[in-house]
Amino acid sequence: MTKKEFALIEAHMLQKMQDAAHDRHHVYRVLNAALDIANHVNGTDTDVLTAACLLHDIGREAQSANLQLCHAQIGGEMAYDFLMSQGWPKPKALHVRECITSHRYRGDNPPQSIEAKILFDADKLEAAGAIGIARTLIYGGQVGEPLYILDDDGNVVLDGGGAEISSFFQEYNWKLKKVYGAFYTERAKEIAKGRQKTAMDFYDGLLAEVRQNYGNAANRLLK
Repeated sequence: MTKKEFALIEAHMLQKMQDAAHDRHHVYRVLNAALDIANHVNGTDTDVLTAACLLHDIGREAQSANLQLCHAQIGGEMAYDFLMSQGWPKPKALHVRECITSHRYRGDNPPQSIEAKILFDADKLEAAGAIGIARTLIYGGQVGEPLYILDDDGNVVLDGGGAEISSFFQEYNWKLKKVYGAFYTERAKEIAKGRQKTAMDFYDGLLAEVRQNYGNAANRLLK
């Protein structure tokens, strides 16, 4: 890929990225991680991979406006149309579309090509470690998701992610703690493993502080 081609795709991406949790820095981190992984995998089409990384979240704005839409599916179509308008060969544009449509963690369309698997892994690394915690909290704040909710007995609800009302603790147990077993490439697994303890320590520390607060409050109220 030439510098001019990269700049055109990058400029198109920058027009679409308005979400603080899925901003241009998220895209650049995904691209950097993907190229790192690609260095450990033979036969990767780096043109397809680079374009897919840059454009993988351009459907986010449409999904935010209509939650019935899947940003991966609509983003793949948007990326395909854009690349075709730029004169890309149809097979390569279709390949980029395939990578993007299959990058979503919660989708039922697993990645098939090595480029799609690398994009998937690079994007999932964004849910690991300290970055994963920080982005989850940012996104939760954007959509009005609470840090935690309590059950009728005053205990912090830890499970049930995906419910109508969910929290950071539910999201962690439903997705973040499971992401470490979801990678396809050995390099991504290696990177994620190095981040896992940071996320676990934060979760355990936050939960302990919340429980301590409510335990002390209960004792004070009883007195």
